Amino acid sequence: MEDSNPVKTPVEIGIKLTNEGDERTVDATYFKHIVGSLRYLTCIRPDTCYVVGLVIRYMESPRQVHLQAVKRIMCYIKGTTTFGLFYSSSKKIEIVRYSDSDSGGDSDERKSTNGNCFMIEKTVCLWSSKKQSIVALSTCETEYVAATSACQSVWLSNIMT
Repeated sequence: MEDSNPVKTPVEIGIKLTNEGDERTVDATYFKHIVGSLRYLTCIRPDTCYVVGLVIRYMESPRQVHLQAVKRIMCYIKGTTTFGLFYSSSKKIEIVRYSDSDSGGDSDERKSTNGNCFMIEKTVCLWSSKKQSIVALSTCETEYVAATSACQSVWLSNIMT
């Protein structure tokens, strides 16, 4: 991957990964090794959380298309080595929460994925990307579940501290 060209996004726009297809399988141990390293990297690179979570779903029987998605993540990381989290001090602290979902984005189970992000000032301090436990019947319901999940994570973090 040293000679690869960097890309501007960690995943192709509109890509739908699935377990089905006629493509040949790849070595699962090799795939798990790479994805495990990428999973470790998500601790400091929240911009890769969604796409790493997406490829993790296919660790048991990875196919060529899944390996291509992993290689694209690595090309993205190569082109964004200066990205990171930077915190500054301020007298007034403002906390902002964002949430979103991808209404039925998982082609295999028809479940949506929540994305939540909490920011202190202009820097991310907490983030998550998780497949919803239910199959939502509308985009409105999907967004409601995402917002509820974000509020629940704030409530739980308040209890823990």
